[in-house]
Amino acid sequence: MGNMFISIVIPVYNEEENVGILYEEIIHSLNHHYDHFEIIFINDGSTDQSFQKLEELHKNDRRVKILNFRKNFGQSAAISAGFAFSKGDVIITIDADLQNDPADIPTIVDKVLEGYDIVNGWRQKRKDKFWTRKVPSFFGNKLISFITRVRLHDYGCTLRGFKREVVENLKLYGEMHRYIPALASRMGIRSVEIPVHHRERKHGKSKYGLGRTMRVLLDLISLKYLLSFSYRPLQIFGSLGLFMMVIGLASGLYLTYVKYFLNQTANRPLLFFTVLAIFVGFQMITLGLLAEMLARIYHEGLDKDLYTIRDCIGFSDEDIDDRP
Repeated sequence: MGNMFISIVIPVYNEEENVGILYEEIIHSLNHHYDHFEIIFINDGSTDQSFQKLEELHKNDRRVKILNFRKNFGQSAAISAGFAFSKGDVIITIDADLQNDPADIPTIVDKVLEGYDIVNGWRQKRKDKFWTRKVPSFFGNKLISFITRVRLHDYGCTLRGFKREVVENLKLYGEMHRYIPALASRMGIRSVEIPVHHRERKHGKSKYGLGRTMRVLLDLISLKYLLSFSYRPLQIFGSLGLFMMVIGLASGLYLTYVKYFLNQTANRPLLFFTVLAIFVGFQMITLGLLAEMLARIYHEGLDKDLYTIRDCIGFSDEDIDDRP
């Protein structure tokens, strides 16, 4: 382990009372196990004194590095930036609210060294409110596991460990940070879920609540599309289009039979449905072809950050130039 480098990636948003305590706990957890590590704090547009607290930590310990966003871009963007600027062989993500326990980091690193590409934390004894946090999380995890077919008990736990090659191929946006195991499954990765400690929040306020449910559901729809059809969008749009056209043609044949064999008028609502179904089916197939071309452009040419950085503190020019 002497030559192995560990990167700790920590998104921060209005956690001025927690970052100092978290730093001390991480140092206590890592100093006895690893010689080389860095702690990357991503200040995600905090409006309190979080950035000033982080600057003080950096002045006292050069292993502390800071990415200061120009505004709040969200946790996915913060984690993505941490991945891009990290240089560790193993990368650990952890929340800044002290609910994740840094004492679990060595266990997670050991699991990565056993050969797993991703090690996911599972908050078995979660210290959160029952109705507003635990119940929605339980059903959300079940739904996500069902849709993505990546079975995990706890998609919402930020405490995770990654091999370097995994994070280099991840693109995060929206609320996609919680779906990292599912997104990475496209690479054929090996993952495992292990129990981790979870603690009550003592300082600050939670940034999450029932209000984010709609955003999570919409991102889940997007995730299902990415996992199943991002490389072949014509299959979903084309299938729907062919289905509508078949329905329309069948309806048209029925109307033809009624008019010419039963001598009944075909001027009824079903006639308008026939025309509409055929027209919509043709449009869906056309949309599928356009999506196919856009998918090729996306996968071949997209290389744009989802965030802008005001300050990079503790990083060398070489670190900044060499990031993916």
